[in-house]
Amino acid sequence: MKVLVTGGAGYIGSHTAKALARSGFDPVTLDNLSMGHEWAVRWGPLVRGDLSDRDFVQAAITFHRIEAVIHFAAYAYVGESIHAPRKYFQNNVSNTLNLLGAMLDAGVKRIVFSSTCATYGDPLAIPITEDHPQSPVNPYGESKLFVERVLRWYEKAYGLEWMALRYFNVAGADVDGEIGEDHDPETHLVPLAVQVALGLRPELLVFGVDYDTPDGTAVRDYVHVSDVAEAHVRALHYLIGGGRPVALNLGSEVGSSIREIVSAVERVSGRRVGTRDVARRAGDPAKLLADASRAVEILGWSHPLSNPDAVVETAWRWHRR
Repeated sequence: MKVLVTGGAGYIGSHTAKALARSGFDPVTLDNLSMGHEWAVRWGPLVRGDLSDRDFVQAAITFHRIEAVIHFAAYAYVGESIHAPRKYFQNNVSNTLNLLGAMLDAGVKRIVFSSTCATYGDPLAIPITEDHPQSPVNPYGESKLFVERVLRWYEKAYGLEWMALRYFNVAGADVDGEIGEDHDPETHLVPLAVQVALGLRPELLVFGVDYDTPDGTAVRDYVHVSDVAEAHVRALHYLIGGGRPVALNLGSEVGSSIREIVSAVERVSGRRVGTRDVARRAGDPAKLLADASRAVEILGWSHPLSNPDAVVETAWRWHRR
């Protein structure tokens, strides 16, 4: 089966393309390379183009005989979304509508959608289940929630078969060291801490040390990118097998504080990570933790690499190279 991977030159998309190829699928990457990297497309062809061009997208689906889509292409900087909501709704919502229209007109009705825990907003209970109210506090989360709602209506009207996977903090790198995380600008904790250990940054800013957590720093749920990629493959098998549309959390179900991640980087690298404590960022909750039991039950998913040492060790090897 040929699977279109939009945003497949990006971080999670490229890892998923590798997982698809290993599972016997033929991934076809569609990416405009504005955020992704051509070197990350190693499994299947690269179709360079933009989802804003609906005719182009439909032609690519038809030419490559696509039978299912995994949709990653999106902007994903929370802070930027607050200052540039038009950019986020245009790319994350309007372009997704183009993709869905092109799919349906080409007779393709299966899609796995890259969603986010940002659709929940401020947590009312920990751990967060899929039944938690969805009330985003930024345009990024709002854009993803809008698409989830579109998927439900398209299911009713057009028979679309879908699954939405709501990630928590995706981190780490390919266990074989072939691909990894490379954002510009980089905003994620693990690569930032690793870059400090490598001497590529002078220090790591710790935003808030007065949270109601064991060491005063924010606690997050870090899930390994390869485990996330495997979940997408399982989601595709689930849809092929006639599974009902559903949204699922992807997380490690284990919380790690900023200081614990810094300690893991120091332990793995054998180097000191200099930090500087600064004020909290507005809107950052003290703790985010997933309940991923439904993904385990419905997909038979497991997350063996989603622990701080495996996350950091794979990231360290990738960035050191």
